Amino acid sequence: MELHQSGRVWNKDWVSFLRPWIPILLGLHMQFSRASGSSCPEECRCDRTFVYCNERSLTSVPLGIGEGYKTLYLHNNQINNAGFPLEFHHIASVENVYLYGNQLDEFPINLPKNVRVLHLQENNIQTISRTALAQLLWLEELHLDDNSISTVGVEEGAFREAISLKMLFLTKNHLSSVPIGLPEDLKELRLDENRIAVIAEEAFRNVTRLERLLLDGNLLTDEGVAPGTFQDLVTLRELSLARNSLTYPPPLLPGDVLVKLNFQDNQMNEIPVTSFEGLRRLERLDISNNQLQSLTQGVFDGLVSLRQLTVRNNLWLCDCSINWVILWLKSLPTSLNVRGFMCQKPERVRGMVIRELNTELIQCPHSTTTAPPPINLPPTSPGLTSRSPPSSTNSPSDMHSLSPPSKLPSSPTPHPHPPLLSSSPPRDGEQRTNLPPLDPERENLQIKFTILNGSAIHVSWVASFPVTAYKVTWAKMGPSLSGDTVRDRMVGGEHRGIRLANLEPKSTYRICVIPLDVFNNYRPKDDTVCSEAVTKPVSYGPDNNKGPLWPEQATQQDPSSPFLLAGLIGGAVIVVLVLLLSIFCWHMHKKDRSSSTNWKYNKGRRKDDYGEAGTKKDNSILEMTETSFQIVSLNNEQLLKGDYRIQPMYTPNGGIGFRDFPVGNNSTVYCKNNVQADTDFCRA
Repeated sequence: MELHQSGRVWNKDWVSFLRPWIPILLGLHMQFSRASGSSCPEECRCDRTFVYCNERSLTSVPLGIGEGYKTLYLHNNQINNAGFPLEFHHIASVENVYLYGNQLDEFPINLPKNVRVLHLQENNIQTISRTALAQLLWLEELHLDDNSISTVGVEEGAFREAISLKMLFLTKNHLSSVPIGLPEDLKELRLDENRIAVIAEEAFRNVTRLERLLLDGNLLTDEGVAPGTFQDLVTLRELSLARNSLTYPPPLLPGDVLVKLNFQDNQMNEIPVTSFEGLRRLERLDISNNQLQSLTQGVFDGLVSLRQLTVRNNLWLCDCSINWVILWLKSLPTSLNVRGFMCQKPERVRGMVIRELNTELIQCPHSTTTAPPPINLPPTSPGLTSRSPPSSTNSPSDMHSLSPPSKLPSSPTPHPHPPLLSSSPPRDGEQRTNLPPLDPERENLQIKFTILNGSAIHVSWVASFPVTAYKVTWAKMGPSLSGDTVRDRMVGGEHRGIRLANLEPKSTYRICVIPLDVFNNYRPKDDTVCSEAVTKPVSYGPDNNKGPLWPEQATQQDPSSPFLLAGLIGGAVIVVLVLLLSIFCWHMHKKDRSSSTNWKYNKGRRKDDYGEAGTKKDNSILEMTETSFQIVSLNNEQLLKGDYRIQPMYTPNGGIGFRDFPVGNNSTVYCKNNVQADTDFCRA
């Protein structure tokens, strides 16, 4: 009975002991079973769902890749088309395969059947068959960049076999036309950097979901793009045709959802007024680096959603045909960013921003408006001159005025104006040119330049209308101003002048004064005044400040010249160096004099240095302090027996002489030249 009860207790304890270990054992069993199924090849390294077989000089896909892995790295090896075993196709868990940088010359077969992303760039693939792509029913992203794929090497309808394909990259291949038979669900197609010269009208007929199409860097011409080629791409959001040979945009562009359109680096010399018709959602347009000289009025009217327009590096001709562009630019909202409208012709306005031009600067050969005759005023009053740049013989102060053509006087003889009195009296010897009062029927804004010196110009103005603020811009003129920077400065409407400093001597500057309204916008009329002024050459003589001086220049010469500043700094540095050198030489001279009156031989010098002093070369060293001597043994050995005596050859300060000491029999005497001699030969 007791034995039966003890057995029951033991069974109960065993069950309670094993109960907490059951989940742990089950987990270990599942882990080991999964590991046995996801085997890793010996040539590779496996980590969770990744298999790293890259850069191992493999010529074929290694065997033994088990289930459970999703990403397989096989790039930068030497795998060829014969290196894909059949069992590789049956691995169901692999979704991403990287095979770029190998030795494939055909599209490989026996790839994992469920692969979704495939990288095959930087091989030598020349042919693509329908059979190879028909195995990849779940393929969504295919990278075939940097291969040798030609149009004849792609079997017709091959890409259509990949029914799930969404992104196809064929950059940098040898295609001469767009492959026929693209997948219907394709969303992004990159065909840039090929040799495509022809796009058939049916190339994109069934591709109704395409959103991004890149055809940059091909050989496309106007004749190579069939009319209506892009018309059926109703979902297209970005179209890029940069770096081709188009002379005008292709007609019938898709306008439903197109947002970005690129035509840069072509040979466009005209844009028809209907080219961008219907592109109501277009936000970015780039027509830079073309051969455009003018634009047809209204070409951008339909672009109501435009946010960025780039027109750089075109041959913009600033004549009468550019007038509508000036008005259009001045009426644009701040949300639209326009870049690159800069005059290239004629030479006198080259480099100027088109938005800041006015009718005075634009040449209109067929205009019926006659130019105003030159105004001749008495010598005592300032003259109003035309817009021609001042020569070096002109006075440093020139008056420039602008009027709209409709307000030009009909009478050829102008009425002289009395001088406008200055608010401050002129200084002694100062000549000041005053602005004449404005005639409200003739002029809106007058400006005057006063050349202060080689690096500064004073600009003053008078306006006949209320102005909230003025914007003053200036740029250096030259043979080419495409790379020069136009500088500007804002001043309040109460100011009547500004000083421009840090200019280059003997240079021509185009200066513009632009009146702004209360919202800091350009006035709707052509009230901008621009003209040119030439700075003086560099001069350091007393005549540099001759001519009219303004209040800030009346008391001192302008020190802004970089040459004068460099000279002052260089002179100061030379003076400091000379002073330091003098102190050093004086110190060394004083030290030499003190050492000549108090000299000694110190311990620590080599024995050879003292052989000439009369000591035994190998046994002792001499220490001499003034007229006293001390012989110290170097090797603590007893000196050789003998009567050694050192005789002074010269008496210091009238002391004892050579003859005051008797010479022993075995004494050695050294004279001044350290040559052994008799006592009779040496003299003090």
